[in-house]
Amino acid sequence: MPDEMTARQRWLAALEMRPVDRLPFWPKLDASYAPAQAAPFRDMSIDALHKWIGSDNHVWTSNCVMELHHTCSFTEEVGDELLRRSFRTPVGTLESLWRHDRASASWHPIAFPIRTREDIKTMTAYYEDLSAEPHPDSVQQVRDTISAYGEEAVVATGFGTSPLMDWVQWLAGIENAHLLLADHQAEVEALFLAMHKLTLRRAEIACEICPVDLFYLGENTSTTLISPAQHEKYCIAHIREYANAARSKKRRLVLHMCGHLKALLPDLAELPVTGFEAFTSPPVGDTTLLDGRTQCPDKCLIGGTNAALWIRPVNEIIKQIEEDLGALQRHRGIVVTSAGVMPPAAKPETIRAVCDWVKRYPVCV
Repeated sequence: MPDEMTARQRWLAALEMRPVDRLPFWPKLDASYAPAQAAPFRDMSIDALHKWIGSDNHVWTSNCVMELHHTCSFTEEVGDELLRRSFRTPVGTLESLWRHDRASASWHPIAFPIRTREDIKTMTAYYEDLSAEPHPDSVQQVRDTISAYGEEAVVATGFGTSPLMDWVQWLAGIENAHLLLADHQAEVEALFLAMHKLTLRRAEIACEICPVDLFYLGENTSTTLISPAQHEKYCIAHIREYANAARSKKRRLVLHMCGHLKALLPDLAELPVTGFEAFTSPPVGDTTLLDGRTQCPDKCLIGGTNAALWIRPVNEIIKQIEEDLGALQRHRGIVVTSAGVMPPAAKPETIRAVCDWVKRYPVCV
């Protein structure tokens, strides 16, 4: 068993499938969490909440990449409730509309920019016009963030999303995305190619110059959104290229995949990535830690719980986590988190009690 580790050392050991002094624990708190709590927690920053809980903190920073337009442009108009995004090209303009949800402190799309075959071509022109370049000024900002947290946190950034998942979630919407892909496959695939080239270039630049501990690909993958066949056809090859770009620079790449993954695990096992984050247990997800460890023995699993579990009493949460950890022969490459964002209904006292238990849990190295 290693000597006592810092939060950062513990995270990095787990990511690299090395022994840890204890299991890392990270509740994913976002801007919606503190305002939903009673005093004094409602007035705390996220960092202050993590310190009170005793988390192994995980923070985000810039990816040191900037995108440049040449003949196209992008604008945002932000109001109190609505956000309008405009994609302007020489062949046309597309718009998306987002509404702010106060409870989750986040924006949600209510109108997508792509609705027709012509829209696909317009968005392809938009992506073909974009280029990615290093953002040297932001490198020092990232170094400053890393220095500020020191050994108290692991520092991460993201560099994009694979084209299919971006298409389904943000460009066309779930239903229309599948209809357009079926009806206009060639045009959609041409758009995917333009999107992929840009994301790959972002990955190459970020992995070259950004001094973070780990990179994320923000997939949000779930077989409730796409089929295993679609994932194999459109996602695997793209993700492999991003992963190879990271590996060539000896960087860690984690896939944020927060949905139903069980049918995808055999394919995911073949990807040269460090691990999967937001690995969500039933009933919200469909994968237990045992499922992940059995089919992906060399991947770090970051998650292991689900939002529905976190609104139950402390003893029930602990019992379920203990049962899921107990099914494993060893605990290398496991980071216990809330998987998705921690529900505000989970009280800080509940999270800290579970955190204290995780810290005492006897790991099998």
